[in-house]
Amino acid sequence: MNAARKTVIAATTLLMMFMAAAGMALRQVDQLRTGASLEEVLYISSPKVLKRLSLGYQSLLADIYWTRAVQYFGNKHFTGARRYDLLAPLLDITTDLDPNLVVAYQFGSNFLASKPPAGAGQPERAIQLIERGIRANPNEWKLYYELGFVYYWEMQDYKKSAEAFRRGSERPNAHPFLKILAANMAQHAGDSNMARMLWVTTFESTTDLQIKRNASDHLRALQVDDDITALEARVDAYRRSRGHLPESFMDLIAAGFLRGVPSDPTGKAYKLTTDGRVEVRNPDELPYISKGTPPGYQSVYSPKLITTQPPQ
Repeated sequence: MNAARKTVIAATTLLMMFMAAAGMALRQVDQLRTGASLEEVLYISSPKVLKRLSLGYQSLLADIYWTRAVQYFGNKHFTGARRYDLLAPLLDITTDLDPNLVVAYQFGSNFLASKPPAGAGQPERAIQLIERGIRANPNEWKLYYELGFVYYWEMQDYKKSAEAFRRGSERPNAHPFLKILAANMAQHAGDSNMARMLWVTTFESTTDLQIKRNASDHLRALQVDDDITALEARVDAYRRSRGHLPESFMDLIAAGFLRGVPSDPTGKAYKLTTDGRVEVRNPDELPYISKGTPPGYQSVYSPKLITTQPPQ
């Protein structure tokens, strides 16, 4: 048998093996439509085995598994299912076969994180999936957005959400909105130092006047919150030392607790109330402040921090 014939036979054998493997994989994942169990559908659950069976067509097989994952989720969601047992294994196999299939991390994490019946109610698994995607695709800023979204929306962990948005904002070609989200999250979590740093970075790194104005407003709000905290601490110190509240800032100045009447970032003097609280004169001029407003005051600035859709 000459070399050419051996090559033809070997190639034919490999092609038949691939077709058999592909057919078997398709039969397995097609059973998802009938609601088959994990054991019935994923009895070849090892990505290593599937990679060998793919004969180099890993991306093609990943696309097949991703398509079936979407179909599985869609069918379950349509019927109002409370369990999505196959979803995480299908996504794991998909992304193991093709670690660069970014769409599987983006939308797969949404499928996993949402509470039933909208999703699997597995935000921890969603975070694991996205972090794996980030390790494989470290410059895909949209993955950091998805991570921050899960931490914010499903976990109410604002500090980790801010950190995820901050990491994403540093990726090449990242949408500038991530800096705003990061700063919002940090401020929402009460980390004023981090929020101030992020808002300053946002202000200095953009030429968009609306973004600059937004950053400036938040920086002024942070300043007010810090001022109010410090001033009310001094009012309390005066009360403890004198046995009664000060009637005005002049009492604090006379007692050595202040050097002069303090002013807010707009230049207006703060107001000391009879019950020892410190307020701004016109809260409408200082959007986003969380302190220094009269009881019952409702700010017209109460935007939702993030939306369910990533910036484009």
